[in-house]
Amino acid sequence: MFHEFMNLTFIGTGYVGLVTGTCMAEMGHNVICADIDKNKIHSLKKGGIPIYEMGLEELVKRNVKEGRLFFTTDIKKAIQSSEVIFNAVGTPEDKKTGQADLQYVFTVAKSFGKYINAYKIFVNKSTVPVGTAEKVKAIIQKYNKNNIDFDAVSNPEFLREGAAVKDFLNPDRVVIGISSERAKKLMEKIYKPIARIGRPIIFTDVKSAEIIKYASNAFLATKISFINEIANFCEKVGGNVKEISKGMGLDSRVGNRFLQAGIGYGGSCFPKDIKALIHTGKQNDYVFEIVTAVDKVNQKQKLKAFEILKKQLRTLRGKNITLWGLSFKPRTDDIREAPALDTIENILALGGNVLAFDPVAEANMKKVFSSKKIKYYPNPYSALKNSDVLIIMTEWDEFRNPDYPKMTKLMRGKIIIDGRNILDKTESESEGFRYFGIGV
Repeated sequence: MFHEFMNLTFIGTGYVGLVTGTCMAEMGHNVICADIDKNKIHSLKKGGIPIYEMGLEELVKRNVKEGRLFFTTDIKKAIQSSEVIFNAVGTPEDKKTGQADLQYVFTVAKSFGKYINAYKIFVNKSTVPVGTAEKVKAIIQKYNKNNIDFDAVSNPEFLREGAAVKDFLNPDRVVIGISSERAKKLMEKIYKPIARIGRPIIFTDVKSAEIIKYASNAFLATKISFINEIANFCEKVGGNVKEISKGMGLDSRVGNRFLQAGIGYGGSCFPKDIKALIHTGKQNDYVFEIVTAVDKVNQKQKLKAFEILKKQLRTLRGKNITLWGLSFKPRTDDIREAPALDTIENILALGGNVLAFDPVAEANMKKVFSSKKIKYYPNPYSALKNSDVLIIMTEWDEFRNPDYPKMTKLMRGKIIIDGRNILDKTESESEGFRYFGIGV
């Protein structure tokens, strides 16, 4: 059955490229992961994994050992050695406009055009605004001096950080935007192992595929901001948002996922994609009213824990504030757009001391706030010594069943601000703490 497996190249060994490339190798394909970052490639060749993702390290080591996964900085050779080239470089947010910065995508397209030596497919795996495939085709054609035939395909990723390997190997769906039957057949061949386990492969036009990614993330972000507004309303009129979420979620038309109130969403996808969609709308003379409101609500919600903190303390100067969790969500070391960032910045600005613990995100946070600015601790309880307030920023499982007597002995104050609603209010208060959740 060897003929069913293909030679694939992934350009960009960040989160999407490394996870997807490794999983493609796990499915039996021969995969080259290419990057211009020599240090990153050198580290990967030695077995170093630049991101924290459950199960990834084991898959990388196995597929390298079995000769299906390779790492290189030779972009030309990587392109010419494969039938399908996946663009997996970053599309960071332009902080001035909110639009997706496509310069790295266009650089890959230029290289593809220069080095193409036979029919190949250029696949946008990166999250890109609608219309990007057309721009990519124009760039490739410009540098494709021998006018070799090619196709440009949109194949957006739907990976959740912390569950990315599982999501790729057992996806809800695979979306592929194509413009030729030839491209469709090759993409079907790539994803045949996924189709075999009964997961839907959806073929559509390229623009629809590009929009599906943004529309999906915008809808999920909308659910989060919606329940956070309901939580804020509960604080005004009474009611428990946990019970409300349960009552709503049991309706099959609504569903219970993404209906957990808290201190807002973060990460590398939702904030960036929401802003990019709003900007793309403006470029096309369309105003996304709902999506704009979602972004506005989230920006305010990220400061919710800090606002509660200010109300409970007369002054923050000299106070010790413990943060449990730094990453934007559990099971990842990603701190991009994490509510902890704004919270720390505001506490420090008012003279407070930050004591922090996170199981895996400490190294990334130190790049933003060094050990001179905040104190990091090896476990959650050591971070509580002489603390005036505990703020739970990330819903790591190890925080869900705390040792209250131990906390009482360690802490100077008796305030818990639960930014993720993972503790029981009644239990916390029975242990002598003043508990503040979000809408409970």
